[in-house]
Amino acid sequence: MAQKQALLAVHQVLEKCFRVIEQQQNLWESALTECIPILSSLSNLAEQLQACNKVVFMNTPFREFPDLQNRLKYKLTQAITINLETLGEKMSVMKKVRDTATNQVTTCFQMYEKHADTIGLPAVLERSCLCPSVADMLEWLQDVQRFYRRQYLSRMLLLKNISPANLANLQALPQSWSSVSEQMDQDLVTDTLLKVTYFMETCHSSKKGSSPELSQV
Repeated sequence: MAQKQALLAVHQVLEKCFRVIEQQQNLWESALTECIPILSSLSNLAEQLQACNKVVFMNTPFREFPDLQNRLKYKLTQAITINLETLGEKMSVMKKVRDTATNQVTTCFQMYEKHADTIGLPAVLERSCLCPSVADMLEWLQDVQRFYRRQYLSRMLLLKNISPANLANLQALPQSWSSVSEQMDQDLVTDTLLKVTYFMETCHSSKKGSSPELSQV
């Protein structure tokens, strides 16, 4: 009985963790999607500012407006700054996702360590068609945690070298951003959630008092 209760406690915290990650993944994907037009806008603004810097306005019909070039530069620089601030807000959302996932995974491992001796290794490694093993799920959670950490850190390091003064990096930002995505499988979290679909459904059914008993799987 003690083993079943301990295993059930671990299953319950695992289920909660996966459900939270499911919610956080939606936020992550939304933030990434919202970044795309911002990145495109930054690249276009950088290109315009670079062209503005190269043009000698005194040799154009705009020479009658001596302050036009500076006004254009100021306007473009301000637009770049505003877009960078908006991008920073999206990064804040991604940081929250990373931190939430880390906290949830840490809680799972703490619960497992608390009950590890009671559960025993054979039960930790046992899996079925409905329920992956505890070992599998803990490993998958570590992969998810690693994914968010690496992706967030890589994007932060990329943006560290971005400013209105570095137009070349700004113009190349969409491509650089995409290269970060290519460093890891972007479907990792979604695929992981698919692997635990039946597990979460069974947990949900168990809470409603239906027949499946997860602690016996």
